[in-house]
Amino acid sequence: MTAISMLINGERVQATGGATFERRNPLDGSVATIAPAATVADAVAAADAAAKAFPAWSALGPSARRALLLKAAHALEAKTEAFAAAMAAETGASGMWAGFNVHLAAGLLQEAAALTTQIAGEVIPSDVPGSLAMGVRQAAGVVLGIAPWNAPVILGVRAIATPLACGNTVILKGSELCPATHGLIIEALQEAGLPAGVVNFVTNAPADAGAVVEAIVAHPAVRRVNFTGSTKVGRIIAQTCAKYLKPVVLELGGKAPLLVLDDADIDAAVAGTVFGAFANSGQICMSTERIIVDNVVADEFVAKLGKRAKALPLGDPRKGPVVLGSVVDMTTVHRCNAMIDDALAKGAKLVCGGKSDSTLMQATVLDHVTAEMLIYREESFGPVKPVVRVNGMEEAIACANDNEFGLSSAVFSRDVAKAWNVAARIESGICHVNGPTVHDEGQMPFGGVKSSGYGRFGGMAGVREFTELRWITVQTTPRHYPF
Repeated sequence: MTAISMLINGERVQATGGATFERRNPLDGSVATIAPAATVADAVAAADAAAKAFPAWSALGPSARRALLLKAAHALEAKTEAFAAAMAAETGASGMWAGFNVHLAAGLLQEAAALTTQIAGEVIPSDVPGSLAMGVRQAAGVVLGIAPWNAPVILGVRAIATPLACGNTVILKGSELCPATHGLIIEALQEAGLPAGVVNFVTNAPADAGAVVEAIVAHPAVRRVNFTGSTKVGRIIAQTCAKYLKPVVLELGGKAPLLVLDDADIDAAVAGTVFGAFANSGQICMSTERIIVDNVVADEFVAKLGKRAKALPLGDPRKGPVVLGSVVDMTTVHRCNAMIDDALAKGAKLVCGGKSDSTLMQATVLDHVTAEMLIYREESFGPVKPVVRVNGMEEAIACANDNEFGLSSAVFSRDVAKAWNVAARIESGICHVNGPTVHDEGQMPFGGVKSSGYGRFGGMAGVREFTELRWITVQTTPRHYPF
């Protein structure tokens, strides 16, 4: 069991009144973490601290910010074992997934460090003689980052790294499901030597989330919000931000289609599908959620996919290396079991896996899934995956777009030009040709369309989200006025 603190103005603190909440291990129910249950007063104090630290941090030279972010990347990597232990205890994640999280998160900090000298503007021609007109990007202010549990190190770091690089100060609201994991990110940033108040960390009991978030969003110094999580909660966050006219970046749910066209390299498509569908037991926003296969190659593809999926190692990640660890809770199990029952009752065929009575869920593939089945449209967010058979490219594209979500997607074909044209017609923020739906790099514009959210993380797209673009002019010659 781990007991953690919040961080406000550089000080480790408990919640006002000493209230706490517990996060329990999903496999055995043991207490994994005891964390502070922040009050509204704590939330306001965190925003006050970030506001106080903003002038000095935003005025700090880019090279100094870069050096601190690079130190944070090294400090984060040094905590790989601690992250693996925390993730296994809090969310049941495998050591492989934890290691990948830390590696990519360190890369996000390194990319953010590189961005500090790239926050540039432009000189814009003016019709006024002697007017030097510029579009200037400046730090916005305080940024609230709200990160989820499923890729906790990657998404916790993503919520704050680029905002810090841009000269903003930040508040990270840790997930109720992995407060210790998110706390380790803050430890790494503190060890790097970031000044007091530049990074603040609050944790809250699940019942208090709405009040804590609204208190921070309402604070006058808070100028940007970013949220990664479910579409349901994202709508609530968007409404709260609209109430206070605060811009928000939302990266929400997904139902990523992977298209296997009739000329695909089947072995490559199977390999990409297995990774994209079952990494972290399918609990990734980019997870392959609809496997759309041309009938010409469907039998061969499904046979190979079933064989690979059935062989994936499953077990308690605290006891040794596995690919499939525990899912986050029994709610996931019940949801996936209901989808399996519904699909089988309506004519789907079970290729491998099946229903589970614990959070150790085996890789499950359902073939001959149709639009009448729940799993065709609803996000499983677990290791249960549908195969939809189609006839031809046009039917594959129509099936891919027959969904409210639009985050990631993939197309497999030996004809790259054809695949490129298919990718252009898929309604998603991200599409990979001959690669898995699960892929992220710190310099890429990451985000979705439709019910998967709006705005972009990553690279210069992230800089545009977390800075203010100002128009500033200098009159260099006498100006003529009409009166």
